[in-house]
Amino acid sequence: MDDDDPRTPLLGHPPDDRRFRRAAAKLCGLESWRRRVPITIWLPTYKLEYVFRDLIAGVTVGLTSIPQGIAYAIIAGLPPQVGLYSSIFPGFVYMLLGSCKDVTVGPTAILAALLAKYVAKSEAFAYLAAFLSGCIIMLLGALQLGFLLDFISKPVISGFTAAAALQIGASQLKSLFRITGSSGSTFIQAVVNFFKNIRTIHLWDPVLGVFTIIILLLLKRAAIATDASSAAWRVRASVVCQHAVRARNALLVFAATLLAYLLYLRDLAPFALTGTITGGLPHFGVPPFSTVVGNQTLDFQDMLVTFGPEGFVMPLVAILESIAIARAFAGSKPVDGTQEMLAVGACNIVSSFCQSMPATGSFTRTALNHASGVVTPAGSMFKALLVLLSVTLLTNAFYFIPRAVLAAVIMVAMVSLVELDIPRRLWRHSKLELLVYSATVVVGCTCGLEYGIAAGAGGDALRALATSARPKLHPVVFKVGNQSCISLTLSGSLSYASAEHCARALRQLARGTPLVIVLDGRLLTTLDLGVAESLVTALVDLGKQQHRCLLWNFPMHLQRLLLELQPSFEDNFVTGPSIDQHILGLEVQRITTVTF
Repeated sequence: MDDDDPRTPLLGHPPDDRRFRRAAAKLCGLESWRRRVPITIWLPTYKLEYVFRDLIAGVTVGLTSIPQGIAYAIIAGLPPQVGLYSSIFPGFVYMLLGSCKDVTVGPTAILAALLAKYVAKSEAFAYLAAFLSGCIIMLLGALQLGFLLDFISKPVISGFTAAAALQIGASQLKSLFRITGSSGSTFIQAVVNFFKNIRTIHLWDPVLGVFTIIILLLLKRAAIATDASSAAWRVRASVVCQHAVRARNALLVFAATLLAYLLYLRDLAPFALTGTITGGLPHFGVPPFSTVVGNQTLDFQDMLVTFGPEGFVMPLVAILESIAIARAFAGSKPVDGTQEMLAVGACNIVSSFCQSMPATGSFTRTALNHASGVVTPAGSMFKALLVLLSVTLLTNAFYFIPRAVLAAVIMVAMVSLVELDIPRRLWRHSKLELLVYSATVVVGCTCGLEYGIAAGAGGDALRALATSARPKLHPVVFKVGNQSCISLTLSGSLSYASAEHCARALRQLARGTPLVIVLDGRLLTTLDLGVAESLVTALVDLGKQQHRCLLWNFPMHLQRLLLELQPSFEDNFVTGPSIDQHILGLEVQRITTVTF
């Protein structure tokens, strides 16, 4: 055998040493490092034809990223240019480290909403949040702890997303109707503040905002149908219409900006405008580890205390969003969750040195990127270049963007985040999951998004405990000849919490005339000692009541466990594809015993 063969008992090389050598070789191998820097995989095969397709996709996504970046910065309470910076630098980093061609990383409405209460104290919290989120996400990726995300169920994610969409949409009522007062930090507060200040509404802002919403919804469904027999002009018109639909946010923002500028030239200002946006590149430097709130200076420890446990929700949401989006658009291809964690973590760490807010994958922009035919992660670079061009050369035009239009764009985007079929599906198939979903939405809307996801995770934990304590046992009543029988199927892993439930169910099923009780262990994998003791006690008691018991197809390790507790059960264990012959054998034994 070769020395490197793990089966060879090498002198001077104990098994632990060989395992270490193999692990080190795997970790330090060229292929392993190439997977951690995916650009080294796709760049050598990059073709000239890909440039045009990635450029088109990048420009299309960039035109959407500009108004959304400004809007999300406003949601967080940050200067508008911060939202643009947060679309630039993550785009360059993701091109190097991202493993999914469709994903575009940047600011999102949910992260902006989570960040808002900290930014209300100081802008420095946004940049530190990006740095800390990146460090936590990268640490999770380096330790390969992506499996922890599997403990966040679909109802919790959907409920959290619905609560976030409601809160963000409600927070835009202030800009859409141009009312005074606070927009509120929760959905309930935003709605209450809206009606409290409803008398301060300005006329033209809601007119423009509602008109924008209507146009966006109509454009979303606009299409020119074509087939193989369609004229050339109709095909070209269909392509133009398709591009217009994809860039509808940018087109409407541009049209509204042009309208506001023309009115400004006539000394008219009917709309609230975005105002001055600081152009040029950001201030590059280490993210702030201290800040001043009021007249008090907060050091790094004080800032961590301000974030509190709720601060961990931001990196959790960031990686949940990104991996969920990557899986949604990967199709049949596997998604390297570890690499996505490393990529999103690096995006946040690097951008925190460039005055950026936390960023992650965006569903809207990723869907647009996919629909635009992106071929490689280079599309993220072209998107970042367009946003960089706009923030350095076009900031004067951003001054005239009406806030009501940005609010309308956000509200329409939030509609697509709410999965309306989820509650109906859960009602039909799983009432407990519906309860978890409802708790996530209600707590998120009333107390805050971070508390909503905590409530959902807590509800899932209680649901798992309830399932563990009350497993389904699948009883079946049947007859073999003249013999009445009942079968109880034990499946999966039965934990100590289900001990009394299993024994009680067995006793209740065996009430009445003596019969044959079959415990079906074909699907049983593990059995806690407490459950085994309870079942043995119940079976012994039932035997005293003239019931006869068969333990059918139990795994060998579980047979040994039960025999240790009750050696007299040795003749009760039976195997085979059918239980009928064993039941008939019991009947023959009974008749023989009675006869003699």
